[in-house]
Amino acid sequence: MASGTASRSEDEESLAGQKRASSQALGTIPKRRSSSRFIKRKKFDDELVESSLAKSSTRAKGASGVEPGRCSGSEPSSSEKKKVSKAPSTPVPPSPAPAPGLTKRVKKSKQPLQVTKDLGRWKPADDLLLINAVLQTNDLTSVHLGVKFSCRFTLREVQERWYALLYDPVISKLACQAMRQLHPEAIAAIQSKALFSKAEEQLLSKVGSTSQPTLETFQDLLHRHPDAFYLARTAKALQAHWQLMKQYYLLEDQTVQPLPKGDQVLNFSDAEDLIDDSKLKDMRDEVLEHELTVADRRQKREIRQLEQELHKWQVLVDSITGMSSPDFDNQTLAVLRGRMVRYLMRSREITLGRATKDNQIDVDLSLEGPAWKISRKQGIIKLKNNGDFFIANEGRRPIYIDGRPVLCGSKWRLSNNSVVEIASLRFVFLINQDLIALIRAEAAKITPQ
Repeated sequence: MASGTASRSEDEESLAGQKRASSQALGTIPKRRSSSRFIKRKKFDDELVESSLAKSSTRAKGASGVEPGRCSGSEPSSSEKKKVSKAPSTPVPPSPAPAPGLTKRVKKSKQPLQVTKDLGRWKPADDLLLINAVLQTNDLTSVHLGVKFSCRFTLREVQERWYALLYDPVISKLACQAMRQLHPEAIAAIQSKALFSKAEEQLLSKVGSTSQPTLETFQDLLHRHPDAFYLARTAKALQAHWQLMKQYYLLEDQTVQPLPKGDQVLNFSDAEDLIDDSKLKDMRDEVLEHELTVADRRQKREIRQLEQELHKWQVLVDSITGMSSPDFDNQTLAVLRGRMVRYLMRSREITLGRATKDNQIDVDLSLEGPAWKISRKQGIIKLKNNGDFFIANEGRRPIYIDGRPVLCGSKWRLSNNSVVEIASLRFVFLINQDLIALIRAEAAKITPQ
């Protein structure tokens, strides 16, 4: 037994010696340097990173070269020795390339982002406005000029959006889904803003400017021509658009008035003489810009003060959007409505003109537009006991009532829907018929007594 164990230990030692000699010849196992002195110190950051990389590389090499099922005490065969000797020389296989499905998924995920980015600027309400306007006018230039979108789009952007809705299946599908989710009240509000077609304006222009049309007149027009008018049109909307057409002399029985002679520029050569070339090449003036900003702040402060004092005024100024007809209350006798503001007449006599620090008037026409040609006290609107309104001109420039000039010192009777023009500023005079009828009835009761 002792001789058997001794022979077996000698065989193991000889095998171990052969292993060491073969490994040293191949250079797979480096010679370890050791020291008898033990030094313990903290490692720096770069050393920590290098040591972690070295550990990971050795783990990878060990996992690739040694089989997990082998025990340390078993004797390797000749084929296993060849595998062990060849394993370190083989390079580490590179990391597997990503599957083609993953790249396709990444590419596909980027496409909807671009679509949503394109749809983010165009709201569903804008798409519905664009579709309704194009169906009404068949002209993208008119749509760009006449429709008020949520953003300020250029003509090219409007054209590209319309072509995308027509020919791009992805954008058109997303836009249709977004428009279907709109609230019915929002859809009704968008449809009420649809532009008027040429056929609709042609029917409205046949209503005479001298007549006094009521809501029943426009309701009858809707019933007689249901195919010509848009489905969301109401009698109130037709009346407001007819008043706008009358204000700009677009009715059939109206003629465009010639320019008044005076300070107006008559031809191109006169306008060219008035141009000063030196003023066109002015450089940026920081001092002037600072003064303009200060003046703008001052004006805004004054406007806020005036808004707080509105309840004390006899004539109220209310800013409006569009040409919606005013809602009269029990105290408003008439309304003088312009393009930007409307003036509510709540007393029997009001003065018109241009307000200054020294001159306070009821109706300040400078809120509507440039009023440097208007006198400080341009005119007076007065309600008589019989219910008739008269305007008296007290300024230097004439006042035009439905195209007829009213000179200084003259007066003219105002009727409902009369167009009042003062120094290129146009207003529509609207009368509260119900309140005036009550005033006339009271006047009729008093006169027999």
